Amino acid sequence: MDRLFASFSNHIARIAGSPATFLVCVAAVLVWAATGPLFDFSETWQLVINTGTTIVTFLMVFLIQNTQNRDGAALQTKLDELIRSSDAQDEFMGIEKLTDKELAELHGRCEAAAKESQATLERMLAERRRRGHKEAPGMQDPKLGSGGS
Repeated sequence: MDRLFASFSNHIARIAGSPATFLVCVAAVLVWAATGPLFDFSETWQLVINTGTTIVTFLMVFLIQNTQNRDGAALQTKLDELIRSSDAQDEFMGIEKLTDKELAELHGRCEAAAKESQATLERMLAERRRRGHKEAPGMQDPKLGSGGS
């Protein structure tokens, strides 16, 4: 049952997000709007579009949420495997379950480490330039974004 629903929700989400589906929906709204004068813009005429859009929205919320939950879990699993199989710190595995405060603290530590790495790289490049070394291909001045000296 899970596999069938997953397959169904992926298929419907793909169709719902297509340009063709958007154009069909635009056409349906235009036809509905064009028939307004024919039905004297009655409450029943209004109820048709309101009911239709409410039903579609209600069902699509669950299908899209299911698809996003599965995609998020798959992406998280891939990231966890990359962390596990690399020299990265294992403390990052499962961080999606942390509180907002814990995530902010971890993010702050990562930003501080990135700034330190950036400063180290800038010092190394400055020292290389001071000594008259040509920059190796791929070694770029972080402030310039490309090329170097």
